[in-house]
Amino acid sequence: MRKLYPDIEPYTDYFLSMPAKKGTLEHQLYVEECGNPNGLPIIFLHGGPGSGCRPAHRCFFNPKIYRIILFDQRGCGRSRPYGCLDNNTTRYLVDDLEQIRKTLLIDRWIVFGGSWGATLALVYAQQHPDRVMKMILRGVFLARQEDIDWVYSSSGAAKIFPEAWKLLMSVLTPAEQQTPLKSLYDLLVGIDDSRRAQAQQALNQWEQQIVTLREDTYQIPDLLTIEASNDAAAIILLYYSLNLCFIAQQAILENIDKIRNIPTYIVHGRYDMVCQLAQAWELSQVWPEVDLTVLPLAGHAAGEVAMVDALVTLTDKVARDFSSSIDDTAFITAND
Repeated sequence: MRKLYPDIEPYTDYFLSMPAKKGTLEHQLYVEECGNPNGLPIIFLHGGPGSGCRPAHRCFFNPKIYRIILFDQRGCGRSRPYGCLDNNTTRYLVDDLEQIRKTLLIDRWIVFGGSWGATLALVYAQQHPDRVMKMILRGVFLARQEDIDWVYSSSGAAKIFPEAWKLLMSVLTPAEQQTPLKSLYDLLVGIDDSRRAQAQQALNQWEQQIVTLREDTYQIPDLLTIEASNDAAAIILLYYSLNLCFIAQQAILENIDKIRNIPTYIVHGRYDMVCQLAQAWELSQVWPEVDLTVLPLAGHAAGEVAMVDALVTLTDKVARDFSSSIDDTAFITAND
């Protein structure tokens, strides 16, 4: 089983100012680069929406071969202003990606994204297909109403985790339970400190329950959805969810022809309770050229042993595809 590459530090990090119209708020995006400055460029798209990049995310890639680019999306992580919803939609995030690419003088790059990061990768590629060499996606999320309802209604994952759903609903009144997603969002942005804290704790518990199949196989100590005790991250997540991620329904599936020729690998856990396997399956049915791998004993989390093995194996494969002359000794692992 492959493990993550050893911990590394960025060789540079900085803030990029995103263009803004006169009188509108300007976001400062945190960007870092790791690995080989002259290597194969790959951009990491974190999950959420609302999460952020962490040190472990650098380690899916061979630092001798890849120029590893990570950034915190608007309002997330170290980007400023933190938690800001102004000028924060999927369209802005796609434009941000292009601004980063142009600033770094990269003609084409590989796009790596998981969960919401996979959604953003697909939308970006459909708008800028000539800028994407390959994609590696984990836990596909299509951002349709049914996909959001699976996580935040009584008819989806709640059927599999009824006790956890009951605990989440316990912080809402009977009337609020009729619209749980909106009610939870209203509590998080409301002025009642006590109810806000209860909602945040309940959301954390819900996410932690459904995100991983087996905790004993979880290798990365973070979640790619809500960060514990972080209501700003949760607010962004629910804000995007309430707005269907600012993506037209079925848009990703209907625009596959735009990216059909981009070599793409998808890894999905069969027991993913955040993003149902059906989403990756539907995508593969309209895009048979895609390489879909279903992990039989994996859930949603990127840190599960089987998922780490599959993703690191893929990033190494892609590196070899681009340079058959790469010596195998370059592919060091945490086992060495």
